[in-house]
Amino acid sequence: MTKEYACNSLKAFGSDVFISSNAEIRRPHLVSMGSHIAIDSGFYCTTEVILGDYVHIGPYVTVIGGEKALLRMAGFNTIGAGSRLVCASDAFLGDGLVGMSPDEFRDNIKYQPIIFELFSSIGTNVVIHPGVTLAQGCVIGSCSLVTKNTEPWTIYHGTPARPIKQRRKDKMLEIAGKLGYLGGNCG
Repeated sequence: MTKEYACNSLKAFGSDVFISSNAEIRRPHLVSMGSHIAIDSGFYCTTEVILGDYVHIGPYVTVIGGEKALLRMAGFNTIGAGSRLVCASDAFLGDGLVGMSPDEFRDNIKYQPIIFELFSSIGTNVVIHPGVTLAQGCVIGSCSLVTKNTEPWTIYHGTPARPIKQRRKDKMLEIAGKLGYLGGNCG
């Protein structure tokens, strides 16, 4: 039997939430979750997290950036295994030191949230940089690098990620409606 993470340490959580006991959430007081959430083994997170309903985070996903950083997922989202979401990063321009240097000597840090709009998802081993918004219904193919915002209902792939074709939305919205999310309005 798989052991579960102690959800009562989170800021908020809905019903039907499973978090593997092998997940490391460094700031649980900054984590809010809706319902129907599954977070697999090896998840590592240092940021604030706000999850809507019907979210799956695959095994060995990393979300980094510290307490001033944010990951927000509106709902009906998936993060594939091994993906890396960088919600804050040193600028690396030589204006200061990087890493664990004292704040007064630090390089400029870019704190910008990563946002998953409704029905957007990423495949395995995707890397997303700070400040990226994945538009409604877009999907990112495995092993892609995302450095810019995406367009709705578009499939992206590559390094850097580029649009390759449109994604069907009518069936997904219909099914979400059957779950009580009319017109895809959830969050």
